[in-house]
Amino acid sequence: MKCDKSEQLFQKARRLIPGGVNSPVRAFGAVGRHPFFVERAQGPWLYDVDGSRYLDYVCSWGPGILGHAHPQVVDAVQRACAGGLTFGAPTAGEVELAELIGACVPDVEMVRLVSSGTEAVMSAVRVARGYTGREKIVKFAGNYHGHSDGLLVKAGSGLMTQSVPDSAGVPPGYAASTLTAVYNDEASVRALMEENHGQVAAVVVEPVAANMGVVPPKKGFLEFLRRITKEKSSLLIFDEVITGFRLGLGGASEYTGVHADLYTFGKIVGGGMPLAAYGGRRDIMSSVAPLGAVYQAGTLSGNPVAVAAGIATLKILMDDPDIYERIDRRARTLAAAYRSAGLTVNRAGSLLSAFFVPGGQVENYEDACRCDREAFADYFRHMLERGIYVAPSQFEAMFVSDAHSDELIGETSRAVAAHFGGI
Repeated sequence: MKCDKSEQLFQKARRLIPGGVNSPVRAFGAVGRHPFFVERAQGPWLYDVDGSRYLDYVCSWGPGILGHAHPQVVDAVQRACAGGLTFGAPTAGEVELAELIGACVPDVEMVRLVSSGTEAVMSAVRVARGYTGREKIVKFAGNYHGHSDGLLVKAGSGLMTQSVPDSAGVPPGYAASTLTAVYNDEASVRALMEENHGQVAAVVVEPVAANMGVVPPKKGFLEFLRRITKEKSSLLIFDEVITGFRLGLGGASEYTGVHADLYTFGKIVGGGMPLAAYGGRRDIMSSVAPLGAVYQAGTLSGNPVAVAAGIATLKILMDDPDIYERIDRRARTLAAAYRSAGLTVNRAGSLLSAFFVPGGQVENYEDACRCDREAFADYFRHMLERGIYVAPSQFEAMFVSDAHSDELIGETSRAVAAHFGGI
């Protein structure tokens, strides 16, 4: 496939943008090549500036549950744009979207709209601290909660791809209040909670980890987190920036039966536009200004164009709940293809990861770090050469959308078999 225009753009971008990209994992460095530059997208397809077409299993890292440029979402955005791009004042759309979120996730009695997943989690943590009067937070190695200073400790996602355990520029004092436990390890959590008795404001967790590859919770793990946070008068925060509205309309609480105190949402909730949200119990969210003393604000929070995209997306999902059965079934078919090739596969609904790791299971950060990154890079290049785009990192998820037909899933399964069969 030709990459002339993409290569020219990348060389120019590297002079103007750090690394030539506006988010590190886009650089393709972990797979030994330069990125292609996207011109447009439609349904399950990406089209680059050189005219190549790719079957897309990245789906903009999660928002594209309906596929790209869904006509109803595009129409809603276009109509919103015609009315103005931003007002810095309340709109009816914000109220409607908040109502839809609460209808899908009943635990969210009040919600605040923001512009990114990072902002949502950062704000939820601040609320937890303000509500409890405590400073410390427990998180899990390999869980990624955005790039705010206090949460870039043993984070997943692009930090794993680049082998950067923590970020430069974060003062030690910020990290000191963040305690890191082992995902799926109850003993590690209990030890931290006991050693820091009366000091932990919240435990924040990806209920299904998706930033060290997909790592589902072991049976009873989330239930344990719910019990111990109640026991220690701490809050439980579900970071559902990825899992929200993807595992089902009700997200992780519906999927697992475990209910948190606070939730953060991103990606799907904005329909592909820059929008996120945090919310939960009414008494906790009443701590947020102007009702309470926890301050959080944003000029573009509740942006009318992003809100329109979010409303349209959630309404489509609510009107056609069979979407979840379809994407789950197709993801199951893909997972079977990777397992037949001898890989370790983790799946939760339409999220899955094939791990290039010898034998056994991947249940936590250390397990994921054993993966053969060179073998993954070889596989990535094989798939891309066949017009199939998977995440350029072993430590990211594959996303199946409603635009991925059974026929396309079959083609992908055959491409997997071809690579591992040496065809």
